[in-house]
Amino acid sequence: MPKRIIPLTPSQVANAKPQVTPYKLRDGSGLLLLVNPDKAKLWRLDYRRPSSGTRNTLSLGSYPAVSLAKAREKAREVRVLLADGIDPGAQRAALKRAGAEQAANSFEVVAREWLAVKSPEWMEETAKRATGWLENNVFPIIGKRPITELEYNAPELLVVLQRMVKRGAVDSAHRVREHMGSVFRYAIATGRAKHDPVADLRDALPKAQATNFAALTKPDDIAALLRAIDGYQGSAVTRAALLLSPMVFQRPGEIRQAEWANIDLEAAEWRVPAPVQKLTKAQKDNPRTPDHIVLLSTQAVALLREIQPLTGRGRYVFPGARDRDRPMSNNAVRSALRRLGYLGDEMTAHGFRHMASTRLHEMSSWNTDAIEAALSHKMPGVRGVYAGRAQFLDERRRMMQAWADYLDVLRTGANVVPLKRGKSA
Repeated sequence: MPKRIIPLTPSQVANAKPQVTPYKLRDGSGLLLLVNPDKAKLWRLDYRRPSSGTRNTLSLGSYPAVSLAKAREKAREVRVLLADGIDPGAQRAALKRAGAEQAANSFEVVAREWLAVKSPEWMEETAKRATGWLENNVFPIIGKRPITELEYNAPELLVVLQRMVKRGAVDSAHRVREHMGSVFRYAIATGRAKHDPVADLRDALPKAQATNFAALTKPDDIAALLRAIDGYQGSAVTRAALLLSPMVFQRPGEIRQAEWANIDLEAAEWRVPAPVQKLTKAQKDNPRTPDHIVLLSTQAVALLREIQPLTGRGRYVFPGARDRDRPMSNNAVRSALRRLGYLGDEMTAHGFRHMASTRLHEMSSWNTDAIEAALSHKMPGVRGVYAGRAQFLDERRRMMQAWADYLDVLRTGANVVPLKRGKSA
C-alpha cells in the first residue's frame, strides 16, 4: 500500500532549509517542492504522458514568486489538460516554438531583412533615411508584432501613420506607408504573409505636398545673395564654403568633404571620389566607379589658393571647427545662410545646384548633357551611357568659367548679359 502523502503547509514551504544535496517535499498528486543546496525552491509536477504513459516532470515556477496556493492552482490546470489527453510538456514546447517563430517573423525582423536587400541598390543617404523612418516611427509601435497579426489589420497601421501626420510630417508619412507596403510584399514573397494591408491605406492620408530644395533663380535675387555672402562675418572656412558653393554647384556633402589630395589647382580640377558621391552602396564600393570631375574656374582656383594657407596642411579643404580631422558640419552652410537672413523656404545649401541648373538651362545654349554631367546627374538609357563616357570636359570647362564670370557680373551690379556658349580653345 503506497505511503499516504500529507499536504504541505505554507510554513513548511517557507521554513524549508537547504541541505548538502537536493531534496523534495511532496504535496500530493505529483506536486512537489525541490529544495536545492543554493537555497532555490522550485515547484515541480510529476505526471505520466497520456500517449505513452512514461513519466515526465513539468516546471511550475519558483518560490516565493509562486506561492503554495498558486502552485496548486497551476497543478490543477495541468491535470485538466491531462484529463483531456493533452501532454502539458509537449504543449508548452509547442507554444515556445511558436513564440520563437513569431519573434523571428516580427515586423521589425522582416523589415530589417528587406532593408538589407534593398540598401545596396539605394544611395547611402536614401538607405539611412529609410532606416531612420522605420526605426523612429514604426518599430517602437508595431516592430515586435508578428507580421501575420498585422497582414489584415490596416487600422493598426493607420494609427502609426496618423501619429506622423499629427506632428506635421505628412510627406514622411507617405514615404513610411510606401516602405511598410514594401515590407509586406517582401514578407509575401518569402512565404511569411499572404496579404498587404498597406494597399488599403492608399487614400487614408492627407495629400503630400511636392517640395523641392528652395533656391533663388532670378538674377536680382541671386545678385543680392552673392553680395550678402561677400559680407559674411563668420568663420573664414564657412565663408569660403559659401563663396565656392554657387561657383561649383556640387552637392553640399561633396563640398564639405572635399579633400586637398583630390584637388589639382594647376589643372583646375577637383575629383570627387565614388565614396563621397551620391551613388548606391554597390557603386561606392566598386573600385571601378569613376571619380566625378569638377572643372574649376579661375575664380574658384583663386578662392582655394586663398584658403590653402589656412587649411592646406590638413586633409579637408573645409575642416570642422572643433575637430580639424573631420569635415565641417553638414549644417554649417545652412546655418550661415540663416545668419544672412535666408530662411529654409527661400534658399538652402542644396539650392545652389538648382540655381545654376535653372540659369544654365534657361539662359544659354549650353549642351543639356554637359550641364547634367557638371551636376553629376546620372542620365538613363543609352544616352546616359554615352554622356557618361564623354563627360563633355572641354565644353564644361568653358561653361564653368562663363558661369563664374556671370556670377561676378551679378555680384558687382554690372549689366547682365546672357550666358553664351564659349568658343572652343
